[in-house]
Amino acid sequence: MLQDGKLYIGTSRKPDDSRNKGEYLELRFGNRHGLVTGATGTGKTVTLQVLAEGFSNAGVPVFCADVKGDLSGIGAIGEAKDFLLARAEQIGLDPYDFQEFPVIFWDLFGEKGHRVRTTISEMGPLLLSRLMNATDAQEGVINIAFKIADEGGLPLLDLKDLQALLSYMGENATALSNQFGFISKASVGAIQRSLLVLEQQGARQFFGEPALKISDLMRTTNDGRGAISVLAADKLMMNPRLYATFLLWMLSELFEILPEVGDPEKPKLVFFFDEAHLLFNDAPKVLVERVEQVVRLIRSKGVGVYFVTQNPLDVPETVLAQLGNRVQHALRAYTPREQKAVKTAAETFRPNPDFDCATVITQLGTGEALVSTLEGKGIPSVVERTLVRPPASRIGPLTEGERRKIIDVSPVAGLYDEDFDRESAYEILAARAAAAADAAERQQAEAEQAKSSEGSRWTLPGFGDDAAATPAPKTRSRSGYQRESVAEAAMKSVARSVASSLGRALVRGILGSLRR
Repeated sequence: MLQDGKLYIGTSRKPDDSRNKGEYLELRFGNRHGLVTGATGTGKTVTLQVLAEGFSNAGVPVFCADVKGDLSGIGAIGEAKDFLLARAEQIGLDPYDFQEFPVIFWDLFGEKGHRVRTTISEMGPLLLSRLMNATDAQEGVINIAFKIADEGGLPLLDLKDLQALLSYMGENATALSNQFGFISKASVGAIQRSLLVLEQQGARQFFGEPALKISDLMRTTNDGRGAISVLAADKLMMNPRLYATFLLWMLSELFEILPEVGDPEKPKLVFFFDEAHLLFNDAPKVLVERVEQVVRLIRSKGVGVYFVTQNPLDVPETVLAQLGNRVQHALRAYTPREQKAVKTAAETFRPNPDFDCATVITQLGTGEALVSTLEGKGIPSVVERTLVRPPASRIGPLTEGERRKIIDVSPVAGLYDEDFDRESAYEILAARAAAAADAAERQQAEAEQAKSSEGSRWTLPGFGDDAAATPAPKTRSRSGYQRESVAEAAMKSVARSVASSLGRALVRGILGSLRR
């Protein structure tokens, strides 16, 4: 599978259907990104599995999402089935060895893998706005919330922290608007409702601590193989926006954390983004521009990003232009959009005089693809009609027992499985409000005591005590006075914190996530 710094993808065919030559992906161009497309049932998942196996054996860590649940078999040794042996013989793969691969299972819900979390602060305002499908006005309020939190020493770790901060902002919208810009109470309320929806969809389990360390996705084994991190995404796909935002957050974290390495001999990490169309569906222009920027720049960090999707039109042209390694499985051409997709896919390849790409794309069989990778000085190779090699690991899912066994002996076992709730914005604001309430009660008690003292004095008309004998104006009820005092005291407390912390605000990166 690994020959002279190359990954074996499969064997191309001549026009007479005889063997042509092996098709490889050079490791030194593995960080130039890639695209795997094709209709349902054409073999995209197996191609992803083959590429992940090759990178792992080359010592490159891999991250991929298991959308359908059948990618987990990469953690078990393959089985000598007739159709696999027939494919190996057809392409000249000899010997065809089976093996299992080092796998770390992850799951946002903690059911089929280790828990994956991040904090609200690390997610950043841009991605959080995308997750909530916020309007421009709401996104502005979210940015103000992060500004107040960053400058005021209010860690935003989980959803209750953001809810507490938004409640404070709603109660003091007028005063805060003078300092940070207009804060609409209606927008604050809409954001709070969106947070409730996210919580019901499972986002509460995603936000919190301990947060995922990107270094745990870049592990290698003692024998030099790269660990394959598999995210269980079958349940996560019930909320496509959370799925896409989570993977985009991971990309931004990789971009912000990893140092510049230029063009290494092999990638530091390869990231497979399955169901990539979910990232770009209804995405605002600014987000697409940021994604393009991350994809373009993360190459120099040694990270290869491979988008896996059904239709090449799912990926914007500006991003598509950054993807140098391409595996195109069969496409259907029943509708005008599908016909356009076939034409687009054909035009992106370096032509092969032996066949017409647009015609062949609709005729490819299962496990067959048009393959073009970078070679030489980074020039795309001539496209070849290729039979993809069979995987060395199992095709199909693991049993629950097999999965649990791998999880129990995982190198990250016990690191992320328990929640940790330290002091953050929710606790800080609650403590300030409680302190303000206590101060208000003391002030009220002192006022009542003074009033009682004055009422016990002897008074005589005309002897200078007329003012004291005059009934005091009626004050507001204790409950109303307390609410106002709490709000004012809390606002002043946070304002003092903000004022004292100017110049030490947290630095955020290209997608709004924290720079570490």
